[in-house]
Amino acid sequence: MSVDPIVPLTLEGSYALHQMMRFRGTAWKALAPEQRQQITEEAAGSLRGMEAQSSAAFALLGHKGDLLLVHFRRTIDELYQAERALARLRLSEFLEPTSSYLSVVELGLYESTGKVHKALADQGLAPDTDAWKQGIEEELARQRTAMAPRLWPEVPPHRYICFYPMDRKRGEAKNWYQVSFAERQRMMHEHGMIGRKYAGEVKQIISGSIGLDDWEWGVDLFSDDPLTFKRLIYEMRFDEVSAVYALFGTFYVGIRLRPEGLSEFLG
Repeated sequence: MSVDPIVPLTLEGSYALHQMMRFRGTAWKALAPEQRQQITEEAAGSLRGMEAQSSAAFALLGHKGDLLLVHFRRTIDELYQAERALARLRLSEFLEPTSSYLSVVELGLYESTGKVHKALADQGLAPDTDAWKQGIEEELARQRTAMAPRLWPEVPPHRYICFYPMDRKRGEAKNWYQVSFAERQRMMHEHGMIGRKYAGEVKQIISGSIGLDDWEWGVDLFSDDPLTFKRLIYEMRFDEVSAVYALFGTFYVGIRLRPEGLSEFLG
């Protein structure tokens, strides 16, 4: 019996929303100083409360925007409420959306998928039967418990963020989705080993966005040294899975913006 699963099992956790904004400085400066202070205090208080619910603000560098807001929530409905809470702030009148990204924290289980499919086949179970599905769900439940901190992350406290979306190639010459499961598993293992070398320097959160946004995955990197982003991503460029099959979207780099720093940022 073939145990090649084709599609790897995945675990999903928090929903994630990235909001990129441009600050309308000219309109802001036209306000009276006391109005600016009131609006700033309201926004800082809201941001302080949202930080306790796994949100964070970052001052963006470059022309792609001025502000990046990152939210992690248990449900997509809670994510919507976070978005609406920001829209109700008076500060929102001076923020122009430039982009956004919707995804859900995802852990790909290539190695576990291969193992559980083989184990179930060795028991004489046929794919897609009730007993097979029960075995798969038992493995997923075990993994959910073991991986809970990674599935339901808080925004790491590091000073810098790098966010970008990415795809796997599916063109005429190179198509990730037509590569055998075993080959994809091998390449993803080698790819992951590079990331592990930077475990003490960078915190990585991968989110899946197939069916949710224009790209297939979103990648968040957090570090206290922005050069780590360059070193990690540059080294991964030489890895087979990136060199042959990866497509990258727009990169956003920002500096953590705490509520108490909002006044200086708006100034």
